[in-house]
Amino acid sequence: MQSVSDFAHSRHAVRAVAAGLAMTVAALASPAGAADSAAIVMYHRFGEDQYPSTNVRIEQFEAHVAELESGRYAVLPVPEIVEALRAGRGLPDRAVGITVDDAYRSVYTVAFPRLKAAGLTFTIFIATDDVDKKLPGSLTWDQIREMRDAGVTIGAHSASHLHMTEATPETNRQEMQRSLKRFEQELGARPALFAYPYGEMSLAVQKVVAEFGFKTAFGQHSGTAHRGGDPYYIPRFALNETYSGLDDFILRVNTVGLPVRDLTPSDPYLAQGNPPLIGFTVDDSVPSLAGLSCYHSQLGAVAPEILGTHRVELRFSEPFPAGRTRLSCTRPAGGGRWYWFGMQYVVPKE
Repeated sequence: MQSVSDFAHSRHAVRAVAAGLAMTVAALASPAGAADSAAIVMYHRFGEDQYPSTNVRIEQFEAHVAELESGRYAVLPVPEIVEALRAGRGLPDRAVGITVDDAYRSVYTVAFPRLKAAGLTFTIFIATDDVDKKLPGSLTWDQIREMRDAGVTIGAHSASHLHMTEATPETNRQEMQRSLKRFEQELGARPALFAYPYGEMSLAVQKVVAEFGFKTAFGQHSGTAHRGGDPYYIPRFALNETYSGLDDFILRVNTVGLPVRDLTPSDPYLAQGNPPLIGFTVDDSVPSLAGLSCYHSQLGAVAPEILGTHRVELRFSEPFPAGRTRLSCTRPAGGGRWYWFGMQYVVPKE
């Protein structure tokens, strides 16, 4: 008769073999472009049920962790993912990166111990003013140092978490200087990664970020990071209580980047030309655009106009509303998986 420990070991071995077979089958069936993309997810709060729009419930998060431990995914450090994409190196199929924005203490009390126990790495983007204010629900610098020393990547997120697209370049520079100074004082080094507060980016903001030596920056628009994408506006799947059911999570972490180029307009800050004529060309590694569908977060479904075989144009009969608006385009990739491209646009408020 097997002992409890023998049985547990045998069950673990069976699971390991099954996971290996599943990964082999998945590799054989990988869609085109799978080695050139990674799904990066973004969290804010954990188990803070009073903030449902930025929170995931603990049981939701534990289900995500269990899924990522299943053996089907390659959960990689985000710096490793972005370096591979920039260098043109291949990634494993179903490569996944985990990020957390802001400086809420629940990342330390809830997410950190669970991810550490599972051996899953993550990146946290910190707005330094919130830490310095020593608010009850914010991280402390000691907690940040502890996570860093355990292998967590620390990224920058401005000082005050301002709306950078509405600020002057000089204000944005002052924010960056104040934030980076605090990182140097408390951690002894500047972060290498940056995330735009609210995911709001313009070409003018992007220029300021580049001035401070960041080579990679992240938005909050749904989409799969891809080798041909803008390294200063990498998409992430934002998760909250509404979009954190296990089926939704599995759908997102199994996506493949839809490779696009020649995106117009080039600036997602729509100070002029609203509604915009949005256009992009899909790489011919995607054999056809059959089944392509697009969705606007406020205006609903929009029918893509296909020019030739791989050029897409989206026309809108009414302007985008003030503030943030998101656009997603998807196409079946086979095997229940999807190609996914997304953008976030910002319209100035009156």
